[in-house]
Amino acid sequence: MSKRIDPKRIVREGYDQIGATYRPWADASDAETRRWFLSEVLARIPGGSDVLELGCGPGVDATLLAQGRRYTGVDLSPRMIELARTNAPSGTFIEHDLVTLDRPADSFDAVVSLYVFGHIPADEHGPCIRRVFAWLRPGGVFCASFPLGSGDTVEENFIGVPMFFGGIGTQATQDGLRAAGFVLELLETRIDTAAVRSGFLWVIARKPA
Repeated sequence: MSKRIDPKRIVREGYDQIGATYRPWADASDAETRRWFLSEVLARIPGGSDVLELGCGPGVDATLLAQGRRYTGVDLSPRMIELARTNAPSGTFIEHDLVTLDRPADSFDAVVSLYVFGHIPADEHGPCIRRVFAWLRPGGVFCASFPLGSGDTVEENFIGVPMFFGGIGTQATQDGLRAAGFVLELLETRIDTAAVRSGFLWVIARKPA
């Protein structure tokens, strides 16, 4: 009998091991795209907003997202949460699987998720998108990157550790966002260096007011 894959365990243990080495690696491969997208995101989230970041990692982006805003970061990895609390002490952090996260409806003005949906099993993408829609207040924005490819796989050497990857592809992602009720405000595919696999679909989607 083949060994059953536990995607959440693979992701949690992988990022616990990667720890503080993740962000320098990421910056070496995607810094320009990350800066571009964050500038688009911050321009759409006014001061005083309630912001939820799914997959906050070590909390480096949280330092910008939390400035003048009420920030909550969520991550599956205890090590990443530990780093995030150090990097963004003004934020609130929750160690949790974003797929089963329970937040009140209409409680956030923005939900941000960078490079995280690529670690979610394909069959959970649609339900996650619908949950995000419910969490947002009318007029709120969902700012996220999505994998270009579809299907689930485990890569044995991602920054030195096994890592789970999942996706539903660009068209299914767009269809899922629209089906949930979002209006797509920004939609762009960007391919970075080989270190970031095959690139991502960058989306800013708005919940109608």
